[in-house]
Amino acid sequence: MELSDIDLNQLVLFQQLMVERRVSKVAENLGLSQPAVSNSLARLRRLFGDDLFVRTPTGMMPTPFAEQLAEPIGYALGMIHSGLNQHSRFDPARAKRSVTIGMTDIGEIVFLPKLIERLRREAPGVSLSTVRTTATNLREDMEAGRVDLAIGPLPQLKAGFFQRRLFSQRYVCLFRTGHALDRKELSLEDFRTAEHLVIVSAGTGHDKVDELIRQAGVDRNVRLTVPHFVSVGHLLRSTDMVATVTERLAHSLVDPFDLTFRPHPIDLPEIGINVFWHAKVHRSPAHQWLRGVVFDLFGQDRLTKPSTELSKLPG
Repeated sequence: MELSDIDLNQLVLFQQLMVERRVSKVAENLGLSQPAVSNSLARLRRLFGDDLFVRTPTGMMPTPFAEQLAEPIGYALGMIHSGLNQHSRFDPARAKRSVTIGMTDIGEIVFLPKLIERLRREAPGVSLSTVRTTATNLREDMEAGRVDLAIGPLPQLKAGFFQRRLFSQRYVCLFRTGHALDRKELSLEDFRTAEHLVIVSAGTGHDKVDELIRQAGVDRNVRLTVPHFVSVGHLLRSTDMVATVTERLAHSLVDPFDLTFRPHPIDLPEIGINVFWHAKVHRSPAHQWLRGVVFDLFGQDRLTKPSTELSKLPG
């Protein structure tokens, strides 16, 4: 197939169907009639020799071939759009838009207070929302433009995405001030015999720490297991439990909940927290500004050369 065989508008329609999954919504977005959308889809089906989208009770579901086409088409359209608008300026003080960032509940605790204050001062017309990186099809939502950035240890984001290391951090032991273990150094035996609060955060990258503790041959006395980090401060403040958490989260919880933390007695590897964004928004002035704000607020090493801290994941 040659590029001359296809109309660019048909690819725009294809991408819209991937996002919206409803002919009526695509027609509304593109300013077309529903028959016009249906006719364009019929031409695409003949051109590709595939149904592309199958009508179901929940909407127009893409075929496996359409799923295969989605990423290169989305990438190509994004690059074309960026190229056509590369000279446009983004003025955060005048911008009126919403921004969506994928992050864990740890991210909401660590990042949101400073980030929302920065937006209030520099971009008062920009609203912010977050989505859980495990409660959404993050890859698909970023390809479709529903999520602008994602922050965290996210091994599922590979082909078609750029990433930049924000910071690395170690794991620490967190507990209430005045705890029996509140002394200069925490031994492995102290850790082994303590009562533990375990946070099962599957799919975030943080779940690997529990496996590493088991591999170290440590059988913890687990008193309570919870599926998120939001309640950690409240639980530790009024109990004698100990939690293994990241150092930046520990710093965020120390003062509000009268907690303290110590270096972990198990030699756990540092965890890297990266920022991810889709290739199609790489040159967008608005996205470049947003990434710059995140890097400026939370980047660990601002002296690192861009060529060493930015990479496009292979695909």
